[in-house]
Amino acid sequence: MAVARRTSRDLRSESRLIVVRALLAAGESTRNALAEDTGLSPATVSAVVGDLLKYGIIAETGLLNGAVGRPTTGLRANPDRGRVVGVYVEDRYLEATVFDAGLGRLATVAATAAEPVADADGVIDWIAATLGTALERAQADRGDVLGVGVLLPGGMQRPVKARAGAPDAIWLHLDRLRDRLGLPVVVDNPLKAIATAELWLGAGRRSADLVTANLGVGVGAGIVQDGAVVRGATGTAGEWGHSLLAFEGRRCQCGRRGCVEAYVGIPGVQRTLAEAAPGHPLAAGPGDHAFIEALAAAADAGDPAALAALERTADYLGAALADLVAVLNPEVIALTGMTGWLRREHLLALVRRRVLEDAPGDAAAGLAVELSDRSGMDGIAAIALERFMRDIGLVTTRVLPAL
Repeated sequence: MAVARRTSRDLRSESRLIVVRALLAAGESTRNALAEDTGLSPATVSAVVGDLLKYGIIAETGLLNGAVGRPTTGLRANPDRGRVVGVYVEDRYLEATVFDAGLGRLATVAATAAEPVADADGVIDWIAATLGTALERAQADRGDVLGVGVLLPGGMQRPVKARAGAPDAIWLHLDRLRDRLGLPVVVDNPLKAIATAELWLGAGRRSADLVTANLGVGVGAGIVQDGAVVRGATGTAGEWGHSLLAFEGRRCQCGRRGCVEAYVGIPGVQRTLAEAAPGHPLAAGPGDHAFIEALAAAADAGDPAALAALERTADYLGAALADLVAVLNPEVIALTGMTGWLRREHLLALVRRRVLEDAPGDAAAGLAVELSDRSGMDGIAAIALERFMRDIGLVTTRVLPAL
């Protein structure tokens, strides 16, 4: 199959996204400064700015007086262009956040159900009600909404299963969700959304090739190459948590042995503690967010078993990240999710050192391994905004998730 050649229209589309992201990073800028920051020519920036002003995606802020030369017109992302809404769905938890068009957070509403919400109609009604409450809290009209982004754990092509918890139910009924909301909807999974957040609002401001490694009960990776989120043939790229760390190692929840998740996911951290100190009071009970916080606090208080478990986990994490570096050769690895335990500098240093030691050749030369507070909700809002830009003809080249 021949590779399609990039046209001037494609390049103009990409340049619009580059300029929007640069303005979000800068807060306020000028045409000349945008050309410097993005590497685009002044003529391209001028043309792109004209396009974005025409559709209200950005706005002029008035004359800026610099230290040298004539005053120039300031530019910023236009928060008043409309609103985008991010929604995160689990079987018992739902969260909706309203953003302005500059991706500033305006209001968040969270709802928890006593029992898992498994029926598709029940989940859809739950989303609609929570979204409506969030819009009221943000004092936003439905007519102002440019798009809704929904975060659903799982893959883009979800097979029918006997169990149909909230995420599964919606994957199977996206058309019904769109009809119920009566708004433009885009759906993606958290790993892709976190990678998008990093691309738009984090390390992507300085790097076109990066990986987000999201840590929690489960683990996974979001991949950005050449300034675009990698999705894969069926939308499941990034299942790093189920790559092999130890041959015939621990049993993972997916059924395989030796997966990264079985060592770096929070239940895996708890197992590492239990192996080091079988009678430790934190070795029993649920391996969840509360556990990892308690373990970090115990390490800070001088508990040698807790500290040893975290150091061992940092070593596992570094080794697993080195495999990503060998395959993808990123400039940045951003660690996201439940990373509070890594905010102890020596633990993050252990991760970095193991990556550098294990990565082949010079694959890790110049690599930054850093913590990030970017979230999937930020990313799904950016995806919803990009989808709106596509709908009005400003973006023509990107492959977006389920629309």
